[in-house]
Amino acid sequence: MTAKGSTTGCPLNTNTDKNQSDPMTALQSKTQMYQQVWILAVSQALFQTVSVLVATVGALAGFQIASTPGFATLPIAAMFLGTAAATVPASMFMSRAGRRAGFLTGAGLGAAGGVLAAGGVFTASLWLLCAGTFLVGVYQGFAQFFRFAASEVADEDYRPRAIGYVLAGGVVASIAGPKLGVWGGTLLEPSYTASFLIAGAVSLVGMGTLMFLNIPGADTGPHAEAKEARPLFQIFMQPTYLVALFSAASGYGIMILAMTATPLAMGHHGHGDGVTATVIQLHVLGMFLPSFFTGSLISCFGVRPVMLAGVFFFLLHVWFTFSGTDFYSFAGALILLGVGWNFLYIGGTSLLTKAYAPSEKSKAQAMNDLIIFAVGLACSASAGFMQASLGWQTLNLVLLPWIGLTGLSILFHSRQESIGKRKAQ
Repeated sequence: MTAKGSTTGCPLNTNTDKNQSDPMTALQSKTQMYQQVWILAVSQALFQTVSVLVATVGALAGFQIASTPGFATLPIAAMFLGTAAATVPASMFMSRAGRRAGFLTGAGLGAAGGVLAAGGVFTASLWLLCAGTFLVGVYQGFAQFFRFAASEVADEDYRPRAIGYVLAGGVVASIAGPKLGVWGGTLLEPSYTASFLIAGAVSLVGMGTLMFLNIPGADTGPHAEAKEARPLFQIFMQPTYLVALFSAASGYGIMILAMTATPLAMGHHGHGDGVTATVIQLHVLGMFLPSFFTGSLISCFGVRPVMLAGVFFFLLHVWFTFSGTDFYSFAGALILLGVGWNFLYIGGTSLLTKAYAPSEKSKAQAMNDLIIFAVGLACSASAGFMQASLGWQTLNLVLLPWIGLTGLSILFHSRQESIGKRKAQ
């Protein structure tokens, strides 16, 4: 399968591949399509605010009640465990009940998780705190399908940009998440109790926004799966699927490991909570601000060059960590880390949509996100121990083989596809 935009120029307004167009998109007007993408983008902003808030204060809240510093990142690991555990059930539930019902369920569990996590901080119970962040992770498990919902509501030409615009909702989260987390940290005693209550309140606002979501065709229940689908193993073993999955999982895992370790590393080097929140804020901006143009870059240059650019930014991140441990070194490294994640994650998602038919989307998407968040879980759980035992710079140095393997897999797939094209001619 070829990447859109592999020819010269930027085909932003022409439909060059009628055969791959999703039939349901033809029934929607452009206005409806843009409205639904907008609702998904706002919902993404609210969900991501909750996720970033937990990422900002989760380890700090864990540190103040954990029996050992190595357990400080367990609340964040629990969030990713919740995401990994919910991914397949969420996809299956939405294949029966529809996107809207699934997203509303996830947001409701996120609200409950915020209250439960606040109770964990208030009672100094690490396990109760982790139970709350687990439910926030379940919310994330449902909300990660926002980007796929955008791909389903958009036509072929608009699809990469729709995915990018929905993920761009994270720009709001980059500002609101860290600020709300730190602000809530001092509102109630013990510290960070109010932070998690705020996370629950934002989840409730997300529920209100999702009430306006309507994706005709994507929410048709079991009829959406009526056509015969290939076995999951056959879908999974396609080179396109494997490279898309490995690239997105690598981007997510590398980003999560370094980001989760950052508050602990900055605290070790004498930086306060406010400075740490600013660095996380800049990092999340780096993650989501490029989303406004990543889809257009994919349309112009092809998906694989954009993914390779993500690998390059990850290499720059590692290099920048050796510039020092002051604010600018942490901020520069984390911005580069965010941009690298953006290119690999959006690129991997765009490439993945070319590897399955509409009747196969539930299991193909579920397997993709399950593996991605299992990787995220492993990386977030190990970040505290790696930071404590290796230190900030060495922790990032050991990421180099993983980054290199990601780049090689993309190059190999691009070469194999070029060979296939020449043979077909």
